[in-house]
Amino acid sequence: MMHCEQCNADIEQGEEREHLGKVLCEDCYMDVLSPVRTCDPWAVHSAKSFEAHTGGAARVTPIQAAILEMLEETGGLEPATLLERLKGKLTQAQLEREFATLRHMERARGEKRGDKVFLRPW
Repeated sequence: MMHCEQCNADIEQGEEREHLGKVLCEDCYMDVLSPVRTCDPWAVHSAKSFEAHTGGAARVTPIQAAILEMLEETGGLEPATLLERLKGKLTQAQLEREFATLRHMERARGEKRGDKVFLRPW
C-alpha cells in the first residue's frame, strides 16, 4: 500500500498519481491540477449566465445551504469557526471549494475585519 505524499491517505496499487515528482491520491491530484480560485470573473459570468438561462437563482447543495444559513445567522464567520460549526462535515480544502462556488454565484463573499478574514453572506 502506498501513501499520498500530500495528505498521507492510503493509496491502492495502480490508483496513485504522480505530479512534480510526488505520489498523490486522486483527490490531491485533482486539487493541484485545478486549484481553487475564489475571485474568478469568468466563473461569476458563467454562474450568472446559467441563472439567466434557467430562469432563476442557481440551486445550492445541502452543504452549501448549511454554510449560507450559518453565515446569515451570524453575519459572518472566520473559516476555522465555520469548519467547527460544520462538525467535521468538510475539510479545509472542501470548504474552500464550496465557498468558491458560493462566491461565483454571488451568494457569499470574504470580508476583512481588522486583520482577520470573515466569510459572510453577499
